[in-house]
Amino acid sequence: MDLEEVKGNLKNFINSDGKLTAIPAKRKLQVMAISFLAEKFEKGKEYTEKEVGEIINANTVFEDAATIRRGLIAYKFMTRDDYCKNYRLLEKEPDIDKMY
Repeated sequence: MDLEEVKGNLKNFINSDGKLTAIPAKRKLQVMAISFLAEKFEKGKEYTEKEVGEIINANTVFEDAATIRRGLIAYKFMTRDDYCKNYRLLEKEPDIDKMY
């Protein structure tokens, strides 16, 4: 599923500024919301927990970076080190169509 398809499915959760307005209740839409936010990170770049939170907060209208950060890890969009200090977007994106 490409980014435009994801955005189309999330139209009720993305405002006119392109920010996520809520975490959807349905798992399918949750995965899409996490995928939408994963697109805000660069592949190959390492991020601190603080930087991840700043990027998430810059792209949402609510402040719940911890939940989104956990989703990025749980749904295999990102990986982190054993100390939860360094985060990196995975080179291979998960197949979100197989997640629900």
